[in-house]
Amino acid sequence: MAWFLLVRVIFVLTVIYAAFLTRPFHSAIGINLAAGTALGVLAIWIESRMRSAEVTDLLGALIGGAIGLGLAKTIGAALFWADAADSRIKFLHSFILLVFPYLGIVMGARKGEWLQPARIAALFRDTGPQKRYRILDTSVIIDGRIADVCETGFLDGTLVIPQFVLKELQLVADSADSLKRNRGRRGLDILQKIQKMAGVDVAISDIDFPDVREVDLKLIELARTLQGKIVTNDFNLNKVAQLRGVEVLNINELANALKPVVLPGEFMKVFILKEGKEYNQGVAYLDDGTMVVVDNARRMISKNIDIVVTSVLQTTAGKMIFGRYIEGPPAVHSATPTVAAAPPAVATAPAPAAAAPVASRAQNAK
Repeated sequence: MAWFLLVRVIFVLTVIYAAFLTRPFHSAIGINLAAGTALGVLAIWIESRMRSAEVTDLLGALIGGAIGLGLAKTIGAALFWADAADSRIKFLHSFILLVFPYLGIVMGARKGEWLQPARIAALFRDTGPQKRYRILDTSVIIDGRIADVCETGFLDGTLVIPQFVLKELQLVADSADSLKRNRGRRGLDILQKIQKMAGVDVAISDIDFPDVREVDLKLIELARTLQGKIVTNDFNLNKVAQLRGVEVLNINELANALKPVVLPGEFMKVFILKEGKEYNQGVAYLDDGTMVVVDNARRMISKNIDIVVTSVLQTTAGKMIFGRYIEGPPAVHSATPTVAAAPPAVATAPAPAAAAPVASRAQNAK
């Protein structure tokens, strides 16, 4: 740093010495020395401001200034027929010589990002539609439902799996906790299943952001870089990404949108899993984890029965269905839409999105 300061001092002294020898401003020595000092300090100030600028911006300003200067000289040469002794023509020549280089420097500096290698290469690429990237989060890989969504073909574009997500998934698979270890291994199995699917484009991204420590923030930066969307079921990541202007595909929101619509008066077949909290009640669960409370069904535990829906309770936390068991086969089943009954295995492991039914199930267990 000391040598850099020394170079600046030598530069200012050189400008002062040149002003002393040539005396361009006044015959008095003091005025020329002061002017030389001011010019030297001004040049150092401009240099300090330029140090924080991007190289592409400086290069753009240089190219823009050269183009502006050439254009000004061309226009000035084209005015050869004008009277050079006229003061208005002199001012016009001076104005053209100043304004065009100025515009070139300003516009070149503002458009300097177009000199980046990626932008230059993009000019020679195919102008067809760009790839649509879908970046997978660790949580959605472990969840497993992403494989079923990919298999149905509803998720288009290229599935991007970042290296830092694979690293996090490997750490979970190598955990000492058996539960975490099983979840991590399940996530690796899901990735292998997706890679083997026909018609699904999977890419492993090596792009990393060493300055960013959190995986969620790395996903957001990667989505910005690739101009893609994040696929997740993490509520917090969903909100943070939306605040930062990144689009998110939430698997839980998709599952909630696909829940069957049940109206009072419809019939459905359910599997009574256990007794309810109130007298003579039975409790069943749909495939998506929605809890169904059935009156007059306590003695029908471990059986598939036909019920009629009496009411539906929809809250911000989830949905509950209330029904009544009718003894004997109802005559209107063939004309009324039904909802498939949940088998016992599904009833004991509802989907993660059904938060309210899980809480209600705990209350009924008491």
